[in-house]
Amino acid sequence: CFQMTLQILRSFARRETFPLYGGVFASLSGEYLQQTLAYLEVPLKRVEGTQEKARILTLLGYSQRALGDYERAQEFHEEALAIAQQAGDRPCELANYNHLSRLCLSRKQYTEAIDRSQRALILSRQVGDRLGVANALANLGYSEVLAAQQVERLDEDLSERAIGYLEQGLELSQQLGDRQSLALCDYSLGLAHLLLEQPSTAVGYLLKGVEAAQSSGDLYLQGLNLAALGEGYYQLQDWLRAVTMGAIAAYLLQQIEASEWRQAAGVLSILRGQLGEAEFEGLLSRGRSQIIAVIGVDGYDYLPQLLQEF
Repeated sequence: CFQMTLQILRSFARRETFPLYGGVFASLSGEYLQQTLAYLEVPLKRVEGTQEKARILTLLGYSQRALGDYERAQEFHEEALAIAQQAGDRPCELANYNHLSRLCLSRKQYTEAIDRSQRALILSRQVGDRLGVANALANLGYSEVLAAQQVERLDEDLSERAIGYLEQGLELSQQLGDRQSLALCDYSLGLAHLLLEQPSTAVGYLLKGVEAAQSSGDLYLQGLNLAALGEGYYQLQDWLRAVTMGAIAAYLLQQIEASEWRQAAGVLSILRGQLGEAEFEGLLSRGRSQIIAVIGVDGYDYLPQLLQEF
């Protein structure tokens, strides 16, 4: 059975369409996702480092980051990076630099995030990996915005440079037709403009990010864009849309056990406190048809329990 599983994994990893920037999400929620990741990990431990192994580890690392297990995600990506370098698999090597950059952001290690994304940008340009360039630009721009925010040095020159990186990544992703990279760039631009207190501009990018994430099938990126949308509408004081987007985001992210579900639920909790229980429930009811269209009736009925868990 192990040999059969390994053969399937190797065949999958050799496909030109192998998702070096994606994860295991399509039809899986929390418990099933954990079981799948554990199942895939076992046979991989039985083989020596190969190009195929590096690619599967890359996919597992992305999935573990989404689940909030940053330590395990880093182990997967660093092992994948070492194997890819040894095997001469440049696209896989670059993908893992980019993933490690994003992982550093999740852990609030901004200097390290900038370093990894700069390394990815230089290498991807050297070897002509345009997808790697797009992801590196998105990571670098967003890393610089977050780093500056931490020390309250988000001056005009820095913000223009960071936004410039993000817009270059967006344009390149559009040229490549890569929906996942497009969703990442739109999300990064949306968050950057939220940090710059430009919510109208942010919402425009995030709506496109949701669309791109949906068409790519990446539930994690879809949830992140929706969660940021909830915050954008909150800043615009559009309470109905803030509640609707926040509810969808919280449910989707919680279903894959992504830690960011609490950010979306936090916006909902703040709104409930500000508006009062009756008005909040009224907004939730008004957004019911749009919410059900994405997460179904069961998902809508689960929202009160989700907020209670928060």
